[in-house]
Amino acid sequence: MASLGQRMRARLRLIRRNPPLRMPWTLRKLGVLGMNQRNGDYIGIYNPRRFYPLVDDKLKTKQLALEAGIDTPELYGVIEIEHQIRDLDTLLGNHQDFVIKPANGSGGNGIMVISGRRGVQFIRASGATVSRGELEHFISNVLSGMYSLGGLPDKAIIEYRVKPHAVFDTVSYQGVPDIRTIVFRGVPIAAMVRLPTRQSDGKANLHQGAIGAGIDLATGRTVDGVWFNSVLDSHPDSGNVVRGIEVPEWDKLLELSARSYDLTGLGYLGVDVVLDRDHGPLILEYNARPGLNIQLANQMGLLNRLEKVRALDEIPASAAERVALGKRLFGE
Repeated sequence: MASLGQRMRARLRLIRRNPPLRMPWTLRKLGVLGMNQRNGDYIGIYNPRRFYPLVDDKLKTKQLALEAGIDTPELYGVIEIEHQIRDLDTLLGNHQDFVIKPANGSGGNGIMVISGRRGVQFIRASGATVSRGELEHFISNVLSGMYSLGGLPDKAIIEYRVKPHAVFDTVSYQGVPDIRTIVFRGVPIAAMVRLPTRQSDGKANLHQGAIGAGIDLATGRTVDGVWFNSVLDSHPDSGNVVRGIEVPEWDKLLELSARSYDLTGLGYLGVDVVLDRDHGPLILEYNARPGLNIQLANQMGLLNRLEKVRALDEIPASAAERVALGKRLFGE
């Protein structure tokens, strides 16, 4: 007999293939969480606004994680004011590859990935070259707030370039896949991997054309894949099957996500992790207002899972116990 999760995914596939069925009562019956309910019943209640700066500012997030002993990409340096751009060579030292990102960026905007150098030129992940002047101009734009939340002046973070784990090589185009986990009251309740495509220009951004593949919490194996409005079984660029990939170090990844609740104080949290081929799971960033596409990627509604955790009188104190609880409640 099919499990509850399998039956819900089958029903959600039907909804996506038959738009007239997308009625509010149908979505409620399937436990689909809407944005207004997410904001009012979960973010508004469980995420104190005083903690938002800890996750909106990627530099503060990184510093918190480092102090707590949570693995994150190595920080090479920070540029805060224009004249510091002249000291870029000193800051980079012998590093041939690196990433530049805004401390307060959103939606993956304002990130430049440098994969190497050729003489005085810098090589981007796409293979295109960037001159020193262009690199300095990009950093200047970051400082001006071009990519930041609200357009306010920002800082440029320069850090280790993640080397993607080989497990996703056959279902990812150029960029670095990341794994989003929703953590509620410290309990992981759902996860997905975002796989870059040619259309997303190598970015793990679903709105730009990346694939979202749900992950079974109990086993760490991928389930259905969603690309824009279509359920799919294979990657549109390579044709390789998306379903059934086993995520390495799955328990460690979930425990890092669960520990993030203790670190940030946010009860409803999106945790983004990358798998590095040399360093394993690394926390990339946190999101106090995580999107709802994870429901499509898993072909299930979040509401039933959230209500189960909200109904618990007691939540285990340790992250490992909370991971075990999430796997027991929500694994297939």
